[in-house]
Amino acid sequence: MKKLGGFVVSALGAGLLVVAPIYLALLLLLKAMNSLIGLVRPVARLLPEWLPAEHLLSLLLVLAICFVIGVATRTRIGRAAWERVETSLFHRIPGYELFRGLTQRLAGESQDQSWRPALAEIEEALVPAFIIEELDDGRCTVFVPSVPTPLAGAIYILTPDRVHPLNVPLTQAVKALSRWGSGSKDLVGAMEQEKANPSS
Repeated sequence: MKKLGGFVVSALGAGLLVVAPIYLALLLLLKAMNSLIGLVRPVARLLPEWLPAEHLLSLLLVLAICFVIGVATRTRIGRAAWERVETSLFHRIPGYELFRGLTQRLAGESQDQSWRPALAEIEEALVPAFIIEELDDGRCTVFVPSVPTPLAGAIYILTPDRVHPLNVPLTQAVKALSRWGSGSKDLVGAMEQEKANPSS
């Protein structure tokens, strides 16, 4: 009975970790759209009645604002302003830096070394993992995700000889996890290649 309760709680937690960010993102998107409906209403009245013009135009306006902000943060002044806001506000939110590293990895930006795909030696097995940070003494904090939900799992602090970083995109590692290990041979192949060519 205790095992069943533990399974239910862990499955519920894993589901929440997947559903909650999607739900919050959609909620914020709908909230932003509703706040902009008043602005787009005069233009929406010019379009055919069968078209949900208010919602469509407000969605396009939200996406345009996101695009402009994205472009602005790529400029030197915009990047400096964003870093100031990030340091003074967002870094105080628990877990923000960790999830920022994850999103940067997913976007293909590799400045941050967190969430680097790896294979970790746990007992007598190799398990897919992500390097979260490196400690001053050389050990690594690794996150070993559960399957098929990559955002739930266990944390280990391991010596460097038990952690094998992989030169593969984060999306490839996540795909292998979400497919119950199908594609892991490519991860093992990347580890063997890294061992064969350590200088590359």
